[in-house]
Parts: sequence; C-alpha cells; structure tokens
Amino acid sequence: MRSLLIVFIAFFSVGYVEASQVAIIIDDIGYRQSDEAVLSLPNNVTLSVLPHTPLGTEVAKTAHDKGYEIMLHLPMQALNGKLLGPGGLTNTMDESELKATLARALDNVPYAKGANNHMGSLLTQLDEPMQWVMESLKQRELYFVDSMTTRFTKASGKAELLGIPLLRRQVFLDNDISDSGLEASFKRLMSLAHKQGQVVVIAHPYPETIKFLNENLPRLEKAGIELVKTSYLLPYNLANKEKKGGAASVRLR
Repeated sequence: MRSLLIVFIAFFSVGYVEASQVAIIIDDIGYRQSDEAVLSLPNNVTLSVLPHTPLGTEVAKTAHDKGYEIMLHLPMQALNGKLLGPGGLTNTMDESELKATLARALDNVPYAKGANNHMGSLLTQLDEPMQWVMESLKQRELYFVDSMTTRFTKASGKAELLGIPLLRRQVFLDNDISDSGLEASFKRLMSLAHKQGQVVVIAHPYPETIKFLNENLPRLEKAGIELVKTSYLLPYNLANKEKKGGAASVRLR
C-alpha cells in the first residue's frame, strides 16, 4: 500500500500541462465554388470567410450548422496595392467610415466569433485604423487573430491594449502548395506544437491544401497533438474552464 502511495505521489509531482494543440484557420473563403470543399474537413478546423462574396454568407451558415467555428476574414489595405474587394478597409477612411464598413462586413458573415486580417501589410501598421478596428471588435465581444502579414503590425498591440482576446499566426501552411512544400510546413507546425504547446496556422481553400489536410490531419493525434477550434486557444477560454471545473486535456512531458 505504501509503495502504491509513493508511486501516486511521484506521478502527480511531475505536474500536468496542457496537451499540445493546433488551431488551423482556412481563410479567403467565399469567391470560388471549390471553396465549399472546406466542409469536407473536420469541424475543428476554423473557417474565416470574406465579406460580401458570392458564397460567403451561405458557406458560413452551412458551416455553422455543421459545427464549424466561423471568423470574418477582413480585407485590409496592403503595401503592394492589391485590390481589396468589397468590405475592405483603407487608410483614407475616417473613423465613422471604417467602423461602418466593418459593421457591414460582420453583418454579412453570420456567426463570426472573431476576425483576422486579409492582407493588411499597410493598414495594420497604422495606429488609428487599428484602434478603430479593435474598438469595433470589442463592442461585439469578438476575438482577433493577427495574420502577421508584416512584422511591423500594430494590430496585436492595440488588441492587447483594449483587452481583445488575441492570437497571432505562427505558420502559413500553403505558401508552397507542392507536396514537398505542404509536408515541410506540416512538419514545422508539429514541431512548434511540441515546443510551444500551441500553434496557430493559416491555410487557404486550395484543392491541394484540402486534399493534403484530409489525408494528413490524422497524423496530429498520432503525434500527441490536438486539433482545436481557434477560440479554444484564447486565454479567457481556459479561465472559464477552470471556473466551471472542467478538465482540460492533459499529458505528461
């Protein structure tokens, strides 16, 4: 009996930590009929939908009914001058125009729990527009994922200042959609998950990406990594679980 007690104490003295977790966001959804293929992925994958697109609203509704988490993929002005499409935010907008444009975008993507920036290498470097964006998200109690399209982004800082639940993208999965490119990115996200505990990944609804994920996502569980919805990684979610006494998934390292 005493030996069992010693083993029990030794086991728990190591301590528990959160399991390694990965959130995968598929964004740029809404323009192509092929985008609907994202619904073939497990519903722990998060879908970020562009506003005012031919398929965006219906995909968001259908995906929500199937248990997916929805985000708004918010177009923001880029340094390269690429066209933003409808709902885009630019540096020529004043506060009222930017907030009204953002409100219409959110209304067009039902069930959005958060937002991330589409492009934005210019706009995310500007203090006032990012302040206005975060004020709008805070009003609707939404979270923000900084896509990190520039290392000079001020979006994260403004979100933190206003207490917006915040995550940052760490891996782009499909900058290279060749088999070797996707495999290299997938191995990197698994490595980061083991080292850091959690990783935020952004990918796109390319047929090559969807096929690769459907074939390879089972590798995460085999590697001891949990695929979770994006909001699960937010600090306030963990705090809520603790208050409710819910048990988070754990493993020993």
